[in-house]
Amino acid sequence: MHFFSKTIGERTAPGTRNAVSEQAYVFFCHAREDGYTGIVIADSEYDKRVAFSVITKSLEQFTAKYTKETVDRATARDLPFPEIETMLTKYQNPAEADALLRVQRDLDETKIVLHKTIESVIGRGEKIDNLVERSNDLSASSKVFFGQAKKANSQCCIVM
Repeated sequence: MHFFSKTIGERTAPGTRNAVSEQAYVFFCHAREDGYTGIVIADSEYDKRVAFSVITKSLEQFTAKYTKETVDRATARDLPFPEIETMLTKYQNPAEADALLRVQRDLDETKIVLHKTIESVIGRGEKIDNLVERSNDLSASSKVFFGQAKKANSQCCIVM
């Protein structure tokens, strides 16, 4: 993985982003114009936007901590960066760490609830349609019964 990461980092043009799939992993690479490059290795399910967000934030924190001159003179061992551990822990679950994904997840849940509610309302609408139809049938039957009762009553009055 180290060799593959290094190769991708070297081949990504400054100012561009790149995502390369290798077996079960995706290597997300962001090479900045100032010469810094960040790489995130994640599984294929990991959100692309979040991966590049992790790289961007990591590079911002790193460049705020170390100047270009310090980085050019030092080896990787001379540049401790414990902040990366905190960030990687935070981004283990991208839906919790990323506000946009959290909102998207909430929207998806709301959409499911709305679909269920709409389906139940439609079901009730069908029941209401059945009740209206039965009511119309009952109304027609009542009119027929009323007409027959009126005829029967009129014949009763004549006999008297």
